[in-house]
This record gives sequence, C-alpha cells and structure tokens, in this order.
Amino acid sequence: MGREDQIEETEVLESIFADEFTKIEDNEFRITIKLDLPDDVIAATRPADADPNEEVEPPVMILHVKYPDEYPDKEPHLELQPPPQQHEQHPLFSVADDKDELLAGLAETIEENMGMAMVFTIVSALKDAAEQLIITRHENAVKVQEEAALAAEREENKKFHGTAVTPESFVKWQTEFLKEMAEKRKRDEEQQAAELAKKSKGGAGAGGFTNKDGSKLTGRQLWEQGLVGKVDDDDDAEEEESDAAPTADVQKLKIDA
Repeated sequence: MGREDQIEETEVLESIFADEFTKIEDNEFRITIKLDLPDDVIAATRPADADPNEEVEPPVMILHVKYPDEYPDKEPHLELQPPPQQHEQHPLFSVADDKDELLAGLAETIEENMGMAMVFTIVSALKDAAEQLIITRHENAVKVQEEAALAAEREENKKFHGTAVTPESFVKWQTEFLKEMAEKRKRDEEQQAAELAKKSKGGAGAGGFTNKDGSKLTGRQLWEQGLVGKVDDDDDAEEEESDAAPTADVQKLKIDA
C-alpha cells in the first residue's frame, strides 16, 4: 500500500468516526474512543454527590496513529492518551495505567491484519478490550462486597446457632457427661443407703437380718443384698400385730365383765 492508499484509509476513517477524528498530517491522526458501559456499571461508578438525573460521561481515550512508510506491511505507530480536558479519573479505568496492557493486547490483531488497512479493526479491538477490562473490575468489586456481606452474616448467625459440633468437641462432652452421671448415681446410692441405715437403727427395721457374726446389717448392706423390701414388709407386719393385740385384750375384758 503506497502513500495514496494511506490517504484513502484516513479519508474512510474520517467519514466513519466524524467528530472523533482529528487529522494531523496525511500519515498521522488521532481518534477519540468513547467507551460504552452497561447500566449497572455506570450506576455503580456514579459519584455519590452526582445528580441521579444527570448523564454520566463515559470513559474516553485517544488513539494516536502514525503510518510508517511501509504501512500496512509494517505495523503503525500507536499511542494511547487521556483526553486533555479530563478532570476526574474513572474509578475503574485509567489510560495512563492501563495503556501498556491494552496496546500489548493488540499484537494478535495486528499480526492477523498485516498487509491490509487495519486501523478500524484496531480501534474496535481497543474499545472492546477497555470496556471488558472495566466490566471485569466491576464484577470483581461486586464479588468482594458480596463475600464481605456473607462473612458478616455468618458471624451474626453464630450468635444464634452457637459453636458448631465437631467430633473432638462431642467426645469431650460425652466424657464429661458420663462422668457426671456416674457421680450422680453414686451420690444417690449413698443417700438411699444412709436413709435405710437410719430406718434400721436399733434393730427396729432390720427385720431380723444379721451378719454371720450376729451383728445387725447396715442400711447399705440391706440395700446391696436386696433386702430393702423385706425389711419394710416386716416392719409393717410388726406394726399391724402391735396395733391388733390391745384390741383382743380389750374384747376379752369386756366378755369377762
């Protein structure tokens, strides 16, 4: 492609981009590239003090192009610049910081179009890459916010659900519980034995049960030998006989009289 073909390409580009095209020389020009972003990204990056009814200006970058004499058999000289009138930097995009990554990403596009007019394809590829870069950063920011919210929710739920049970914590609880129950059972047995011993004190409740050496059985011995019920029955029988005897004597006295 000769100089005339380069001029022809610049004329086509000027007709396509109209207000975005600025001619410097026959072989040098600038194209202003405005990025189109999804509504959710625009809303998320709108300044807090901005009027919600006011249209947000999209991020803008300027592609500076200069043809070498051998173009298009040789790639054009490319440079990315921010617009000179830009006052505020977009929260998710910076031409100064991102230009090296964006220009490096054009290598494959340039290689595929070597020998052909390629500036329009380069502009399209740059625009798509910059827009996707912003969208990806927005999605990552949303993900971080969601994870932070979930983490806060999990911490809040811990107040209501308590500590999660693990195999180790369950074994510890079970060991302490069984120990507690064994101690309680021992205390109950000792208390019941003490009560039985108290009842059988003096032989009244022993029911005639003695050891081999003739000594009276203690309350605990009565309990361990299963004689508790028998002692109670004997005591009840003795009380009944005691109550019945005077009645018989009284009846006899009445008859004699």
